[in-house]
Amino acid sequence: MTNPKLLLPVRIPELGPALGKLLTGTGQSPPDPTLDRYRVAMLGRLIEAAGEARRLAAEGTRPEAIRAVGLELWLEVWERTVNGIARELVERVNRQLDAEARAVRMPRRLRRRVALDAAEVRGLTGRLGAAGAGLVAALDDLQAKGARLESATAADRSALDDWQRALLTAARRLEAAWLALEEQLAEETNRWREAVGLVAAWRRPLWPVAVVAVPALAAAGWLGLILGGYARAPGWLQRAWSLLP
Repeated sequence: MTNPKLLLPVRIPELGPALGKLLTGTGQSPPDPTLDRYRVAMLGRLIEAAGEARRLAAEGTRPEAIRAVGLELWLEVWERTVNGIARELVERVNRQLDAEARAVRMPRRLRRRVALDAAEVRGLTGRLGAAGAGLVAALDDLQAKGARLESATAADRSALDDWQRALLTAARRLEAAWLALEEQLAEETNRWREAVGLVAAWRRPLWPVAVVAVPALAAAGWLGLILGGYARAPGWLQRAWSLLP
């Protein structure tokens, strides 16, 4: 077992500069309150974890300090963000679909069919989550570098340098994933806006009215010709008239 006095001290680098636009905001116009809320929540969780890692490192609990900012943290932050945004988008779209369907007096059975179902929710979550593909690769590297650092001695300075670079790379990849998520979310929003527009343009089909109205109008016209003397009444109709008082 390595003497703790010989272990390389762990120093947690500042993550802020590497997080870039996650820290400063992406300058959306107009800003999306939902995205801003999740962006701030991500930053808060990362800052909290970095502070905890520094505390653990100062206490000499090296493995715990490394894991505090390890793969599990970044995956937790990303997945919670993606799932939350997808859920809120689905709720927003379903409210819009239902409001437009009610406005055009769409029957209830059809209103239920236009709402986003569980399969569409899973598809949306998957498309948003795919924006983090680059982040996952960086986290695999971070985990490997962290495992090496746990037992690195003062003679293996490169282990700390490599781990710190991997940690900052994870932060930069999270920023890139966030920007890609914003772009994908814009595409999804436009797609569902078109779906809401189709529901708003819905009109009750006219064929049931035609099925009833056309024969009735034809019969009324035919009867009018008979009463006006332009057509001869059939025998069955003459007999029916003869029975009238």
